[in-house]
Amino acid sequence: MFNDLSSPSTLLATRRSGKPRDMVSPGPDDDQLRQILEAAMRVPDHGKLAPWRFVIIPANRRPDFAELLLDAFRAEKPDAGAIELDPLRQFAMQAPVMVAVISTPVIHPKIPAWEQQLSAGAVCMNLLTATHAAGFVGGWLTGWAAYNNRVVESLGGKTGDQIAGFLFLGSPSRDLEERPRPSYEAVVSTWKG
Repeated sequence: MFNDLSSPSTLLATRRSGKPRDMVSPGPDDDQLRQILEAAMRVPDHGKLAPWRFVIIPANRRPDFAELLLDAFRAEKPDAGAIELDPLRQFAMQAPVMVAVISTPVIHPKIPAWEQQLSAGAVCMNLLTATHAAGFVGGWLTGWAAYNNRVVESLGGKTGDQIAGFLFLGSPSRDLEERPRPSYEAVVSTWKG
C-alpha cells in the first residue's frame, strides 16, 4: 500500500500539505485508512498511555457535522450571518476523508500533560506522513471548531480533552507547490555551554 519513495529522507523531503478545499477523490478507502491510522499510532508515547483518539467523520455524515458546527457557532454568536457561517459549512464538506484527532491527556504522577499533548501532535504528523506514503495528500487544520467545547464533546471528548486537529485526506486537484522553509542556519545551533 505504501509508496516506494526510495528512502525515509526522500519520503519526508517530498511530503507537502494540501489545502483541504482543493482535495478531490479518490481518498483512502477503509483498508488504506486503517493502515494510515495504524502507522500514525507509532509515535513516542511515554508510559504507553495512548493519549489521543481518532474520530472518522464519514462523507455521508458530513452534512450533519456541518449542522453541528453551525449550531455550536450560533450558540456563541446568535447574530452570525452567512459570511461567518458559510466557511463552517464548507470546512465540514472538504476532502474525501476527514479525521479528527483528539488529545486525551490523563492525570499521571510522572508523565506531564504537555508530553501527552506532544504525542498527540506527533500522531497528527505521522498521519500526514503515512498519507503521503500511501500516495495521497493530507492537510491539518484547526480553526474555530477545534476550540469549541460543544464540538469536542460531539466527538467524544471529555473535560480536559482538546482537538489537536482535523486531518483531511484525498488526492490533489493540482500540483502542490513548495512553500518557504526556514534555512538550516536560522533554526539550528550548537550549544556552547
